Amino acid sequence: MSDCCPGSKTMDFSDDEQTEDETGARQSQLKQWPIQLHLVSPQAPYFQEKDVLLAADCVPFTLADFHKDHLKGKSLAIACPKLDSDQDVYVDKIASLIDDSKINTLTVMIMQVPCCGGLAQIAKSGADKATRKIPVKQIVVGVEGGQVLSEEWL
Repeated sequence: MSDCCPGSKTMDFSDDEQTEDETGARQSQLKQWPIQLHLVSPQAPYFQEKDVLLAADCVPFTLADFHKDHLKGKSLAIACPKLDSDQDVYVDKIASLIDDSKINTLTVMIMQVPCCGGLAQIAKSGADKATRKIPVKQIVVGVEGGQVLSEEWL
């Protein structure tokens, strides 16, 4: 099916042999609940004056060290720009995080598929709507996982 959305394209990475020996349990860096952007309250104490990570739903599953390398020390919200409904609410929530919770930074992690670009646009729109200005970074992750393809300030 060549005309399907790249974000829905079936890909099999099972032939990639992994010989890593992982020992010991990793510590979760998640310090809050809920995490889904529809469910979080921008006024929650865990957002107050914090660095916030807004991740597309697929991102944590593709990066083995997501917690250690990206989540540690940040408050989290997740969303899917392709499947979530009522996304106009997201713009207002991001603006509220910036203005009301006075977050320090916003990092948006998305997959390299076109539909994920919508989450970066939502974040940028929320930042533009806010009266406070903060740094917003976009990180793009490869669909085969394990690699960050790009990082840029928006």
